[in-house]
Amino acid sequence: MDLNKEEYLKLLRKIGNKAYSSQRDLSSELGISLGKINYCLKALKGKGLIKMKNFKKSKNKLKYLYVLTPKGISEKTKITLRFMKIKIKEYDELKEEIIKTKK
Repeated sequence: MDLNKEEYLKLLRKIGNKAYSSQRDLSSELGISLGKINYCLKALKGKGLIKMKNFKKSKNKLKYLYVLTPKGISEKTKITLRFMKIKIKEYDELKEEIIKTKK
């Protein structure tokens, strides 16, 4: 079980923009199953891309702080660049296809 590249990028972006979340919140906001979110967060932590901390004094023990590490920020940037290159290529191909069909 693993995220596709687009889901992976969305998860890293969400963590980068909103550190305080529950896995249930991330699941709901990203449209990814709770089990998959749990699995992937543990994998991101294992790769050193995020840090996770829960709040011992908090009443809501489900809330965690997810923080991108410098390695996580670097990885998010690389994935974003790859994703944008793919989308630009798809756009150019579609544009060419449209031009050909109009002739």
